Amino acid sequence: MTGSDEDPRVVELKTAVSRLRRELAAHPAEFPDRAIAEDELAALAAMAVSGIPEIPRLRRSLLLIAGSIGSVSALTKGLADVRSAVELFGGPPRR
Repeated sequence: MTGSDEDPRVVELKTAVSRLRRELAAHPAEFPDRAIAEDELAALAAMAVSGIPEIPRLRRSLLLIAGSIGSVSALTKGLADVRSAVELFGGPPRR
């Protein structure tokens, strides 16, 4: 696909994930689950590059990222942007 043919949801996901990865890399503090966040952000980036990602896998990665960096206030905005990008693929399943 060319840039103009790319799904805007995928573009948004790529942008949000890239931004949060940069913010996490620049964050000086170490925390116990940092490696989990880095791994899941890499997985989200790979899914975005491959095209339309699997929604359950997107949600799982988002939950793992939120659980691992949710208490780091400096990363709150970036995490919210990733969450918004994931939600573009559909809301949570109805019960």
